[in-house]
Amino acid sequence: MTKKVLVLLAHPVLERSRVNRRLAEAAAALEHVTVHDLYEAYPTLAIDVRREQELLLQHDVIVFQHPFYWYSSPAIVKEWQDLVLEHGWAYGPKKALAGKLTFNAVTTGGPAAAYRREGANRFTVEELLAPFDQTAYLCGMRYLAPFVVHASLLLETEEQVKPYADAYRERLERVARGDLDGIEGPHH
Repeated sequence: MTKKVLVLLAHPVLERSRVNRRLAEAAAALEHVTVHDLYEAYPTLAIDVRREQELLLQHDVIVFQHPFYWYSSPAIVKEWQDLVLEHGWAYGPKKALAGKLTFNAVTTGGPAAAYRREGANRFTVEELLAPFDQTAYLCGMRYLAPFVVHASLLLETEEQVKPYADAYRERLERVARGDLDGIEGPHH
């Protein structure tokens, strides 16, 4: 059975994005994927907690797609987590999301070489995403390896972006089929 995938898209200026916009388009073209643009849905950050919780319950895989801002996500993702992942619903005695899969799909400005111990950023992308991994663990979810597009600022043409959009679509299709070989997270 194909898993239903929810992509929580968080890009504050999606209309100016070349890569995240194209990734979102590739995801939205898949029948079993729902792309939910958080900035479009909540321009004033007034998040409808019940609506978001219902969306989470309707899907098997939760993807946080966003640019990698200051080694994390745009502000709306943190606001969303703070409000939606309530104690007693997402974690604690009741874990409504237990057993679901989750991962981040991020774009970085810097090259892959910058994201290692000896690189300019001193940490790997996986290490910098540890709060997402821990949140998934707390909620009883299974955290998968992130999908990362490095040096996205250098991808200026459709031809340069297309291979990444294709790879993202393939990742979403694999996860929906339950094929997790090679994309298991650090704590599987």
